[in-house]
Amino acid sequence: MDNFQTVLRFFMNQKATIGYSFMALLTIGGERVFSMVSFQCPCNHDQNFAYGLTFLLGPAAVLLVLGLFFSSRLWRLYTGCCLNPMKLCPRGMCLGCLKAFMSIFTGACVAPIMWLSVALLNGTFYECAVSGLDDNVVVDLFCKNKTTKCREELARVPCDRSKLSDHERMELLLMLRAQSQILGWCIIIVAAFGGLIGTCCTNCRSKVSYLQLTFWKRYVEKEKERFDSFAVDYATKLAERNLQSFFENKDPEVFPFPSHKAWEEISAHYTFSRSDQCYSTLQRYVERTDRDYAPEKRPVLDLEHGIEMH
Repeated sequence: MDNFQTVLRFFMNQKATIGYSFMALLTIGGERVFSMVSFQCPCNHDQNFAYGLTFLLGPAAVLLVLGLFFSSRLWRLYTGCCLNPMKLCPRGMCLGCLKAFMSIFTGACVAPIMWLSVALLNGTFYECAVSGLDDNVVVDLFCKNKTTKCREELARVPCDRSKLSDHERMELLLMLRAQSQILGWCIIIVAAFGGLIGTCCTNCRSKVSYLQLTFWKRYVEKEKERFDSFAVDYATKLAERNLQSFFENKDPEVFPFPSHKAWEEISAHYTFSRSDQCYSTLQRYVERTDRDYAPEKRPVLDLEHGIEMH
């Protein structure tokens, strides 16, 4: 049992690494499926560039949108800000909110960068896109010291329909693939160094020590886990209380709720302060001496939230 607990603790501590590894495997598998099943380069000057670029950048854009869509941190910041724009800058801390948005966007960029890196290292989409460019600089780069037939047949190089000799076609194909792989490695290197520099700058400007920062991260994870557990528990109790009142045709028992203001305060963006050593907006709220202890007896939700029962 102790060995099992050790292994389980190891995997729990490496959740981010395991998640990124799984994402990388899915990206590689998805790219291979796209390349082998759905991608068919048209091999003409008019469509190659648009077709290849769509397959190269389209999935990356979709992954970016999905990364933002499934970010709970984004919706925590954004929800309600149209009605109350000051929610984005609580207590005038707009810089902290901007940093939070940058952190959210950076996290959402991981999957698109993986896709671009894998797609460029494979080279299929890049070969199709670049071979369709009519720009003289591009054509001169590939067809330098070659016959005019090279300029005419460059768009057909990714296919087997080119009228060039096998040696010339393979030479052009290798040049396109080499450029694609160089660009892919450049993206990987820039992303790796960017992540390292960003992490170094964040830690360098941290207001707490490394061990306290580690504790802070652990606390935030545990608070979220326990919040979800408490939310399910209290939602179950409330549902049972309401159903019991309905079916037994009697007044419901008193069930205290946090006030609307309390929900707003614990949902705000958190910025660390040395004056009050709190690790979240929830802790800051519950440790306040002037907070309102009067609970709401009935939760109030607008119909605009669009929550429906099926």
